[in-house]
Amino acid sequence: MGTVHARSLEPLPMAGPDFGALGEEAELVEVEPESKQEILENKDVVVQHVHFEGLGRTKDDIIMYEICDVFKAKNLIDVMRKSHEAREKLLRLGIFRQVDVLIDTCQGDDALPNGLDVTFEVTELRRLTGSYNTMVGNNEGSMVLGLKFPNLLGRAEKVTFQFSYGTKETSYGLSFFKPRPGNFEKNFSANVYKVTGQFPWSSLRETDRGISTEYNFPIWKTNHTVKWEVVWRELGCLARTASFSVREESGHSLKSSLSHAMVIDSRNSTILPKRGALLKINQELAGYTGGDVSFLKEDFEFQLNKKLLWDSVVSASLWGGMLVPIGDKPSSIADRFYLGGPTSVRGFSMYSIGPQSEGDYLGGEAYWAGGLHLYTPLPFRPGRGGFGDLFRTHFFLNAGNLCNLNYGDGPRAHLQRLAECIRWSYGLGIVLRLGNIARLELNYCFPMGVQPGDRLVCYTSFCRGSCTPDLWVCLVHTNRDILLLSQPVLFTLVAQLGEDFALQVPQLLICANSCAAASFLVGK
Repeated sequence: MGTVHARSLEPLPMAGPDFGALGEEAELVEVEPESKQEILENKDVVVQHVHFEGLGRTKDDIIMYEICDVFKAKNLIDVMRKSHEAREKLLRLGIFRQVDVLIDTCQGDDALPNGLDVTFEVTELRRLTGSYNTMVGNNEGSMVLGLKFPNLLGRAEKVTFQFSYGTKETSYGLSFFKPRPGNFEKNFSANVYKVTGQFPWSSLRETDRGISTEYNFPIWKTNHTVKWEVVWRELGCLARTASFSVREESGHSLKSSLSHAMVIDSRNSTILPKRGALLKINQELAGYTGGDVSFLKEDFEFQLNKKLLWDSVVSASLWGGMLVPIGDKPSSIADRFYLGGPTSVRGFSMYSIGPQSEGDYLGGEAYWAGGLHLYTPLPFRPGRGGFGDLFRTHFFLNAGNLCNLNYGDGPRAHLQRLAECIRWSYGLGIVLRLGNIARLELNYCFPMGVQPGDRLVCYTSFCRGSCTPDLWVCLVHTNRDILLLSQPVLFTLVAQLGEDFALQVPQLLICANSCAAASFLVGK
């Protein structure tokens, strides 16, 4: 519950049993703790004053929005609960390093017999904070430097500068964040950034320079994000062997788009949920606010989790999307959908399904994918009640397809095209949950429905026939970016998790050493 102190309420009448004189023949009377708790819960109190100690540059109005419910408390238990909720709201603002709560009887001439004072002892963050860390992603390790100006104007505003340098990606950006007082879920942010990335499955290099503004707000049980973005994109070839289809996409373009995202998430966990559902719907319209790129893009994701007998969980997911170019200009390779890999159809290489030219994958304007997963405890439940509960047996079935559509043919022809040449795979494996931040999968896949040009994940030391062993380290993060991790960086990650983790799963590390590569992903 955090640090909440409550001193004895001496001015309040205390009811309790009469012990009388404690002599040799005195009879001990048993006190029931439940009766005392009931008295405290039912005793009316009034919060007369709320004090703050340690405030510096923080404005009073932003604080009042967060602690106003404390004055509505009617009894001691309610005061403690609402004080704890106020403490959590204050910490969520990201402007305090520490927040402690002290509940005491009211003192002074205006003190009521049942009056209380609540004191919040806070420690503000410094005006400037810095950070240095390493990250793994896109088959590389990156160095990240960051500067943050928290509580810049005294109302929880935040300015952040971040620079990331890696062997395959370099980025930097400046962002401004402003929450709405009294409602942190409603917030505004603005960003200026430059990102240079490499996409080896398409032999493509892309440099984005852009600005964006977005507003987040909840409506009932849904969370919405409205975003406007302007991006100057520069596409180039990653290698001299790039296909002509990729070369003709090279050059500069300006995209100005409006987008909207809606999320409904009732899952009990984002790592290995046992119940609940997830629905995400995204729309993007480009071209009507400027630029030379025009299209309408829609995509969705749905996931349903259900707990079965014997602590088993079945999970079903479905996602898809469609991109419709506006005007005579065809869609860009940077805007199309891609399919394949551990986030969609297991057993296939990352984004290596669908239209391709000379080994370079060009993406598609329509796709769908689905998955059915069954998670069960390990056979015979070894280590039950301890470390063994972190492991789950994993059975899965994935399917999907990606293609380009002729929008003059009609919806029926579109569905028929998406139903042709379906790629699918099945397999089994073991899942290890790493706290509340990650999961690690060791799966054995059987890819089916392979079409000419599709690329499979195949390791010479394991792969025989159509079997494909995959080792995936899956981290769940809010931005849901997909990252790839090479074998040396995998050991760097394990080292950062701690030596205890490495000692607990040595067989897993040996298996990783036997593979030519591993995949590291965020968001699934």
